[in-house]
Amino acid sequence: MRVPLLYRILQFPIALGILIAITALYRKEIPVNATTVALTFLVAILAVSTFWGMAVSLTMSVAAMLMFNYYFLPPTGTFTVADPQNWVALATFLVVAIIASNLSMRVRQKAADAAARQHEVEKLYSFSQGLLESRNVMELVNRIPAQIVDAFEVGASALFLADKQKVYRSGPVIPQLDTDSLKNMMGRDEPVIDTANSVYFLPVRLGMQSVGSLGISGTMLSRQTLEAIGTLVAIAMEHARAVEQVGQTEAAREAEKLRTALLDAVTHALRTPLTSIKASVTNLLSNPNLGSNQRQELLTIINEESDRLNRLVGEAGEMARLDAGEVELNVGPHPIDNVITAALENCRGSLANRTVNVQISPGLPRVRVDVARAREVLVHLLENAHQYSPPDQPITVTAEANGDFVVTSVADRGAGIEDPEQALIFEKFYRGKDQRYSVEGTGMGLPIAKAIVEAHGGTISLTSQRGRGSVFSFTLPIDRGRNTQIPSHS
Repeated sequence: MRVPLLYRILQFPIALGILIAITALYRKEIPVNATTVALTFLVAILAVSTFWGMAVSLTMSVAAMLMFNYYFLPPTGTFTVADPQNWVALATFLVVAIIASNLSMRVRQKAADAAARQHEVEKLYSFSQGLLESRNVMELVNRIPAQIVDAFEVGASALFLADKQKVYRSGPVIPQLDTDSLKNMMGRDEPVIDTANSVYFLPVRLGMQSVGSLGISGTMLSRQTLEAIGTLVAIAMEHARAVEQVGQTEAAREAEKLRTALLDAVTHALRTPLTSIKASVTNLLSNPNLGSNQRQELLTIINEESDRLNRLVGEAGEMARLDAGEVELNVGPHPIDNVITAALENCRGSLANRTVNVQISPGLPRVRVDVARAREVLVHLLENAHQYSPPDQPITVTAEANGDFVVTSVADRGAGIEDPEQALIFEKFYRGKDQRYSVEGTGMGLPIAKAIVEAHGGTISLTSQRGRGSVFSFTLPIDRGRNTQIPSHS
């Protein structure tokens, strides 16, 4: 840290004041021999040199020699030296004072250097920790200059990458850190330090290959620290590339797993209706003399299974459109009753004799919703509850306000879903391990419902307990433009 000029000037009279105080003490209060005086002066000089440096201690040494001669060597009160041995004593005193001051200053400087190196090591550690948080190269190169400015408290930093021919900066734009200077630095092997302008350049190398360069302006940094910064940046970039490649490999592996799951789901879902259609058509072709009732029954099977196939293909197409964000919502203020009523009407045939209890809190506000799309969500949840719970157990549909949303829930009393599977239940094509072959479906219903709800600005969630059943809930935002309450029709 730079010492103020006034403080540096005041150090000299303070040092002389210390000598005057010692002289007055030994002359008037505590009479001692010359050896004690000389040792006391040396201790004072050592203390001053430790804190204030060589210039002050040299001045103090000369002043101490003169005071020692004038006040303590006979004849006192004069600078005359009567005994030749006293000349030797004075010269020895001055030499010892200077040597001791120099040694003390060196110790002080080494201690300061050690503290500075320790501080820089701590900064390097903090810098390395910040770099290793990045998981891809682009994020890393954008944060490196800012990390250097923050960690080392410099004025500005710039990173040039050869493969992109681009400079990434943090802090004010410094003319000395121009693109040409950064490019020229790539051909060097060691840092370049311009102390006059407080500018530093260093290459960024991976092995023998130069991949870029760094420019730093501001606080003085040691050459060792600069080299360490360049090494850390290179290591961090290599680490980020490796992590990125691992992520890409994992993504490819997951994509392959997804394709396998898709083929498995589609194969299983399509096989059953196709088998029924094939069997019915074969029966019709091989038995032309079938009675009208039998023919009607086989044609009905063909018709129903064709509808089922059409629905499966439709779900796949809808999932693709939702993923691509190509589905537009016709959103308007509607009571949640409209959604629930439409969904129950749609499921009338599939739910058969299943008991469905509807509980809607009175006075619910309107929600901003595309009724047709929200009905589709509720249909998926109702059919899901119907498929995965015993036929003699009821399904309960509830609706209530919660903050800025209306929460609609579908509860069943099925087998429940284990905790590990709950995190996967809304993934495309995923089906429970215990029901994937015993219950029909493609694993697209819940992902479609999730995509539709999120398109409305809501969320969908699951609460389940093994052996006690499951509750699927989704939220729809309350319409604040027309915050009117709708009478309940539960």
